[in-house]
Amino acid sequence: MRHVRRLLLLLVLIAAAFAVPRASVAQVAVSITVAPPPLPVYVQPVIPGPGWIWAPGYWAWGPYGYYWVPGTWVRPPRIGFLWTPGWWGWGDGVYLWHAGYWGPHVGFYGGVNYGFGYIGVGYVGGYWDHDRFFYNRAYNNVRNVHITNVYNRTVVVNNVTRVSYNGGQGGIAARPTAQETAFARERHVAPTSLQRRHENTARTNPALRSSFNHGRPPIAATPRPAAFSARGVVHAQGAAPYHPQRRPAVHRAGGPPGPHGPAPAVPPGPHGPTPAAHPGPQGGEQRPQKGRPQEGGPGGPPNQGGPPNQGGGPGGGPDEHRHP
Repeated sequence: MRHVRRLLLLLVLIAAAFAVPRASVAQVAVSITVAPPPLPVYVQPVIPGPGWIWAPGYWAWGPYGYYWVPGTWVRPPRIGFLWTPGWWGWGDGVYLWHAGYWGPHVGFYGGVNYGFGYIGVGYVGGYWDHDRFFYNRAYNNVRNVHITNVYNRTVVVNNVTRVSYNGGQGGIAARPTAQETAFARERHVAPTSLQRRHENTARTNPALRSSFNHGRPPIAATPRPAAFSARGVVHAQGAAPYHPQRRPAVHRAGGPPGPHGPAPAVPPGPHGPTPAAHPGPQGGEQRPQKGRPQEGGPGGPPNQGGPPNQGGGPGGGPDEHRHP
């Protein structure tokens, strides 16, 4: 009888575990008082083949300070999902990290211009049309690869910046739009196991620490996750001066902001103005042109059944796959 009770208890615990709602994957996991370095300049490796989506590089925090997690090509966990990059935001006296996630739409990522289609608002590097992903060759290095689902459309980006965080002194002034707030309520999926391995590999590489490379990582991007010594790895081509300024931590009465919530509030005074909604070109933020493909929309671009109007202008030369 005792064994039967134990078995029943075990079954109840298992059922309870599956009944717990899935927590959002963009929880704030790290809070520090030193601003992250500027984003380095690097080129994008050639795409491995159809079906891969670009996940831009970012600065993460480890035992030795900031370290660079190289940008890489990733296979999405399921058809129709897009990647929303993680981002740093200033709030309540600290810099908070909001982890990236997969979902049907690209949500808010701090207004950070990660490049390669992630211009600070949404994603202009491609779109899903049923089970096929169409690549915008203006932002993806698809040269010398047999990919037929391609189009060309450039987007005007004003006041390109390499600032890697939102809010605070010198940070990007951007807040989620109503649409991005709605996207935040969708079901999301955490980074894949390969993405986690990729970040863990970067954490153990001393050369990727900002204290060692001074904002210019020797491995800026890889052709595949965790392939740090593979053919096609690229190094950073430039770095902005980085003079970290440690801010005194402020006691936070409440817990961290909710999952996928608005950008952290910015206190008044020396830390700069409170971020406003995505401003226009005069405000220093990036806005795609009207008529661009909707991120993850079921029908793709406005021209149903075909690519958007062909665009020229910037992005068509040899530096089209350079960040920023």
